[in-house]
Amino acid sequence: MNLDDLDRFKQLDTLNMLGEIDGLPDQLGFAYQLGMKHSLPDWKDFSRVVIAGMGGSAIGADLLAAYAASLAPLPVSVHRDYSLPLFARGAETLVVCSSHSGNTEETLDAFEAARKAGCRIIAVCTGGELAKRAGENDIPVWTFDHTGQPRAAVGFSFGLLLAMFQRLGFIPDQKEVVDDAVAAMKRSQQHLKADVPAAKNPAKRYAGQLMGRWVTIVGSGVLSVVARRFKGQMNEVAKAGANFEFLPEADHNTLAGTINPQETLNAHTMTLFLRSGSDHPRNRLRSDLTRQAFMLEGLNTDVLDARGDTSLAHMWTLILFGDYMAYYLAMGYGVDPTPIQALVEFKKAMSEAK
Repeated sequence: MNLDDLDRFKQLDTLNMLGEIDGLPDQLGFAYQLGMKHSLPDWKDFSRVVIAGMGGSAIGADLLAAYAASLAPLPVSVHRDYSLPLFARGAETLVVCSSHSGNTEETLDAFEAARKAGCRIIAVCTGGELAKRAGENDIPVWTFDHTGQPRAAVGFSFGLLLAMFQRLGFIPDQKEVVDDAVAAMKRSQQHLKADVPAAKNPAKRYAGQLMGRWVTIVGSGVLSVVARRFKGQMNEVAKAGANFEFLPEADHNTLAGTINPQETLNAHTMTLFLRSGSDHPRNRLRSDLTRQAFMLEGLNTDVLDARGDTSLAHMWTLILFGDYMAYYLAMGYGVDPTPIQALVEFKKAMSEAK
């Protein structure tokens, strides 16, 4: 495995996933600016927000909900399913239907449920059936241009929602915070790009450690969702097994499961603990003590620290790191990071079973 063989990268990466990752900081900044320009009704008096989406669209919603939890005075929930929860009723409920393609069947079903329940709705997509139905019913549609995979559009699925929340008065002005996060990502990126050799590239080094291991990502607070993003990227980009845990919950169950079966756990796992300056002090202590407990059981662990001065920068510098790490893991395994044949075949089977 040579993670400095850029010619090999080009052979494997047939659809330029690396370019998508390289462009993530600018995508985030552009998406926020785009969201500040899209048309938006003069809506007020919301009591709750439900964001309906799946996969790459839902992770942007998760990130937004986690970030807004300490800023927005109303509950924000992410719905990954058909229909809607019973509480999503009436004009006091804003339902944001987010689908990269505009054709996600679960999200289209949620859209129809929101219409029947009399909710106010905004559609976020690149086009497709969702944009068509929204247009036919005079429902605001926030479109964006992106031809790649939904997971590579996480800057759009988050940045557009961030601007939307600001303009609806749910959260304070975010311009300076977004500019700072983008700048922090670009500073971090100087050490992560493919032309930086493995000896000086921490994302490549971590990818090397993860080869042949089942990986668990652990985070707390806003980093709980970042841990979920790491997991999804390892699944879809590297086609590798991974899961995520979040603190403090993991200390009430997962911690007890570190003993058996020893032969499997010790040699073939790695647990990465995500940390940042925005962690609750008690969760920082929990992270350190949990890692210590894992190591005492002979388990492989390591720590990834976020960069930047704000919680938004902490989230997005780690997201960028995780995307590069998953990409280099894909290169290590010799797989194309873009195609997701297993998901395509499953969707086909679902369609044929109607």
